[in-house]
Amino acid sequence: DKDFKPAEPDIAIETIKPIEIIEPAIASMERVEKSPVADLPIKLFVQDESRFGLITVLRRRITLKGVKPKAQYQHDFDHSWLYGAVAPATGESFFLELPILNTQCFQIFIDQFSQTFADTLNIITLDNGAFHTTAKLLLPNNVRFVFTPPYTPECNPMERVWLAFKSELADTIFPHLDALFDRLSSIILACLPSEFSSLTSFPFFKAACNAFL
Repeated sequence: DKDFKPAEPDIAIETIKPIEIIEPAIASMERVEKSPVADLPIKLFVQDESRFGLITVLRRRITLKGVKPKAQYQHDFDHSWLYGAVAPATGESFFLELPILNTQCFQIFIDQFSQTFADTLNIITLDNGAFHTTAKLLLPNNVRFVFTPPYTPECNPMERVWLAFKSELADTIFPHLDALFDRLSSIILACLPSEFSSLTSFPFFKAACNAFL
C-alpha cells in the first residue's frame, strides 16, 4: 500500500495569497452568469502536463557507509506526455497521454475533459504556457481558466502528482513506451481519490476553495 504524505509546497505558505486565485475565478464566473452553464455546480481543478520517457528515473537508496548503490540505467530519449487534472477537494482526476506538448494536443485534452465532467462548471488553475493562453484554443462552455503567477510551478499542486508517479517508476527499465505507459496507467488506476486529494490539497489552495465555494 502506498502512503502518500500530505502535500507541502516548496515555498513559504505566507507568500501565497488565496485572493490571487479567488479574484480571477470570480471574474471568470461573472462572464458566464447569463450563460447556460451558470446554474451548474462548480468544481475546482488543478492542471498540468509532464513528460515521461525511457530515461531511467533514479532515486536515492540507503546503503552501508562508503558503499555506493548500484542500479540499472537506460539512456533513451523516446518519450510522450501525460496531461492531467485533479480536483483537490474531491480527488477526482482525469489523465490523457498525448504524443507532444502543443495547442492541438491541449485542445484534445480540454475537449475530452469537458465531456467527462459535463455536468459541472469546471474552473481550472494552470500555468501561463503559450498553448494554455493562445487565442487559437477553443474553450468548451463548461470550462474556465485561472492562471497562476508567471514562473511559479511551486504554486501548482499537480507537481506533487508527477513526483509521486515518477517515484513509482524509479529504477525501472522499460523496453518501449507502451510498457512505460501501461505501468503508468496501472499506477493511476490504483490511486484512490483520497490519495489524489492528499497530494494536491495545498493549504493556500484549500483556503481559496473554501472562500470561493
